[in-house]
Amino acid sequence: MSQPALRVKGINYLIDVNSKLHHTSEFVTPDLVVRRGQPFTIRLDLNRELFPQDKVVLQLSLKLQAQKLQDMTLHLTMGPGADPRDWGATVVHKVQHQCDVKVWTPAKANVGQYFLSVETEDNVTSKLEKRFFYLLFNPWCEDDEVFLSDEIALQEYVMNDTGYIYVGHASDITAMPWNFGQFEQHVLEVCMELLAKAELQLSARGEPVRVARAMSALVNSNDDKGILVGSWSGTYPCGTHPGEWTGSSAILQNFRQTSMPVRYGQCWVFSGVLTTVMRAIGIPCRSITNFTSAHDTGGNVTVDVYINENGERLSDVTKDSIWNFHVWNDVWMKRPDLPQGYDGWQALDSTPQEKSQGIFQCGPAPLYAIKSGEIKVPHDTKFVFAEVNADVVTWKVEKSGSGPEKISKLKVQPSMVGRNISTKAPGKDTREDITLQYKFPEGSTEERRVMDAAKGGCVLDVPMQEPQYATLDILSESSTSLGAPITLSLSVKSEAPEPLSLTLMVAVQLQAYNGKTISTVKTLREKFTLSPGTCTVVPMKTEVTEYLSCVSQLSDNLLVRVTAIVESNKPHFICTEDAIITFQWPHITVDIPSQGSLGKPFTCTFTFKNNTGVTMENCKLQVEGLGLFKLTTFNKGDVGVGMIFRSKVICIPIRTGRRKIIARVTSNQISGITAEGFINIS
Repeated sequence: MSQPALRVKGINYLIDVNSKLHHTSEFVTPDLVVRRGQPFTIRLDLNRELFPQDKVVLQLSLKLQAQKLQDMTLHLTMGPGADPRDWGATVVHKVQHQCDVKVWTPAKANVGQYFLSVETEDNVTSKLEKRFFYLLFNPWCEDDEVFLSDEIALQEYVMNDTGYIYVGHASDITAMPWNFGQFEQHVLEVCMELLAKAELQLSARGEPVRVARAMSALVNSNDDKGILVGSWSGTYPCGTHPGEWTGSSAILQNFRQTSMPVRYGQCWVFSGVLTTVMRAIGIPCRSITNFTSAHDTGGNVTVDVYINENGERLSDVTKDSIWNFHVWNDVWMKRPDLPQGYDGWQALDSTPQEKSQGIFQCGPAPLYAIKSGEIKVPHDTKFVFAEVNADVVTWKVEKSGSGPEKISKLKVQPSMVGRNISTKAPGKDTREDITLQYKFPEGSTEERRVMDAAKGGCVLDVPMQEPQYATLDILSESSTSLGAPITLSLSVKSEAPEPLSLTLMVAVQLQAYNGKTISTVKTLREKFTLSPGTCTVVPMKTEVTEYLSCVSQLSDNLLVRVTAIVESNKPHFICTEDAIITFQWPHITVDIPSQGSLGKPFTCTFTFKNNTGVTMENCKLQVEGLGLFKLTTFNKGDVGVGMIFRSKVICIPIRTGRRKIIARVTSNQISGITAEGFINIS
């Protein structure tokens, strides 16, 4: 009696088994997610028993662009196994009308969304709904170019969906909690849409270097209608203030729903989203903050800062800038496109600053090359090198009636930029300083040698040292409460053998974190004479009314920059100093139980008191807890001085483990006050 034609009645992706083996069980998706270089098993439901002479073919199609597919055929074998370096499909177990098939993927396979169908004898494709699975990079596979041998690092840089992004100033660093949320619903789908949108050549879809570079361009919207619109204007119409975001998943989900770039982001938001994207597709990634970060527009590894006779920074003249902090990313991978020695961490930046090869993208640049000053190594190593190493030159611009301006060099600071380069420590909720991974110690022989090499072997452009007949210090607290006067003192001490006739000029300016001067709130100019070896202290006080109107007009967290100059004509010398003063913000109290159970509700309470000296206008509280509840916004209107508000959220856990809740308060005067709470869900 002849056997009926073989037909496939169904395909079981065995998601629970495969996802556990492939470290993908956290993804909130009904579809199979696996990693390349590691086999996975599917189960075929047949209309009869499978025999050795039966013909079974697996048809795979990789989605490249919106509609375009690249096809592949795998002939099912009954042998003991397949070559793990290539695609293959082998029957590993069969019982009656079922058979388990192990699918082999190479460690260099193209990453993306694969559609799968099964064809049996007579070239008949079983009429099943076409199923698909996601294939990711595999940092657990030794043959994958993103292999990372440290399990603690893997848990941090691939699996951890929460963390910190460090902001503030080198002398006042704040850990801002951030939900990366790479496993949240629809996040992986968006990442695959980005891969398709990148229109990479087929051979590039399996190369982490080229995929990472493409993603650095697609996270910003400047060239390709990517994810985020950047804005540093201080006002954010028709969109979300960059300081209101608590994580990446809401941004990616918004992008998916609207098919339009999301408004708005600044550097920490771009970095947070890029961290999410890279971890989702399987490339180890960490968020990096460089404090006192240089933006060298001229490509000469030097940042030129111009000030006037009053010590005011001239934003319209200064093209380069010094950011109080700038946030980018490191990704872990081999560099087969380069000679040996450049594997490991690579700097990658999605904030649109300067174009690279005609579009806004940056990296991956090997940290080894950055540290060594090998600025010609691709990609964008010179730009990142300047961010952490550029010399800062301060110039004084003096107007002389109708004639040309007089420009004189005041100061060269070779050790000012690239301070306290920070990331979250693996496996800990603490900051890790990785400055020495990017550069040699400031002032060391190696550091100066690297700078010489980066500048082409030229002698560094350091001016002749003039005798300094006086010393200047700015005496102030590093922070002050918003709504309180800004008080400081200028200390000038004579080092000259004769009396000195001195002019002291001081400017107090409000500044954005990216170095842009917002306004000058006060200046001071005094003349006095110092006897040899004596010291004078000049107090300076800026009242609340002098700075508050500027703070209220812009919904960015501003800081205060104080620039002071002391000048003498006989003998001639000039010295200058500057200082940063930040504002202190109120705290959010998060009340949350220490323990909870899956599916059982609990209440989390958030309490906030406005203990600043100003009314917080258009105040909002935003809270989010991955695996607990989605991003929720409470509009509080205007919160007066001393007022307290409380808000509650009912949480129903859908995932076990240690879960984090992030709370953020923003207003027209203050953005980005954050707090966090933790609960263990069993």
